[in-house]
Amino acid sequence: MNRLWVRLSLMIGGVLFLVFFMQFLAITFDRDAQNGPGSGAAPTLQTPGAPGADGEPDQAEIARRLLNFMALSLVVGLMAGVVIGRVVSAPMTDLARAAQHIGAGNLDTRVKARGSREMLQLADTFNKMAADLQHAETLRNNLMADVSHELRTPLTVLEGNLRAALDRVYALDEAEIANLYGQTRHLMRLVNDLRDLSLAETHQLPLEKQPTDLNALVTETLQALEPLAVEKGVQLADQTDKLPQLTVDPIRVRQVLFNLIFNALRHTPADGQVFISAGLREGEAWLAVQDSGEGLEAGHLAAVFDRFYRADRSRSRETGGTGLGLAIVKAIVEAHGGRIEAHSEGKGRGCRFIITLPGR
Repeated sequence: MNRLWVRLSLMIGGVLFLVFFMQFLAITFDRDAQNGPGSGAAPTLQTPGAPGADGEPDQAEIARRLLNFMALSLVVGLMAGVVIGRVVSAPMTDLARAAQHIGAGNLDTRVKARGSREMLQLADTFNKMAADLQHAETLRNNLMADVSHELRTPLTVLEGNLRAALDRVYALDEAEIANLYGQTRHLMRLVNDLRDLSLAETHQLPLEKQPTDLNALVTETLQALEPLAVEKGVQLADQTDKLPQLTVDPIRVRQVLFNLIFNALRHTPADGQVFISAGLREGEAWLAVQDSGEGLEAGHLAAVFDRFYRADRSRSRETGGTGLGLAIVKAIVEAHGGRIEAHSEGKGRGCRFIITLPGR
């Protein structure tokens, strides 16, 4: 940055020097033209530095003044360069120092906005970038902690039971084997869900789109989950209107429907209801899953699609989920160019999830 203000001072001083030098040449040529051979004037002898016959300074006086102007211009140029250099270089120095701190991992570093309008915009952009990096790092750390927690429990169960069998503490009966199988299935679901989320975030989630009957997908999903609804004493109600065929990935959309309805059943007590409705609106197809269950407070709605999000104990692993179901739903819907919303009037008032997909 010191080089910057030195260059600025030299540039300003050089410009001032050129201006005064051009003035000197103009005056010199003008006097030569007046006193030249064609002027008819006789040459006169003058003392250096004394005024000419016409009262104007001679060339020696002009040269002396020009030297004074040159010295003054260099001084002014240096002073202006120092001032401008400090004004310009100080914010740039702050940015460079902050960038070094960010590169070293200090993501809470911010720069003070000062200087010109452009520098203010640059500082604001830098601070926003730093905040985004810090938020992303926080999410990454939380994800690693959540994944470690989710993996630890089933792995601990597997290790303990297998170690007991190897040490002949007890023989694995059919119930124990079924429990171990359930733990491995949970691990597989967790790994597959994490893979799908990773692919979706990088826009690489494979979709095999084809004309699909959404009403048929709803019917198939309800039939698959009917035993769970009967077990919990929850009524499943299909209130979907007849929809035209949509160009979607039927396997992925079935996964969306399964996750939403399964989630609604998990959070709806006995004698509750889960309604599935669908229709067309402004050229788009919409589908809603509404339950009469626990509901969510307003502060939880924005985060309900986050990975491993838990509003309460009901979102823990013991309920049978991986904590990634709604995050997967959101990723698949957005991969289809759609959107999803969550609504609730508060605790104990149920939830309503609305999916919107392109009509064609």
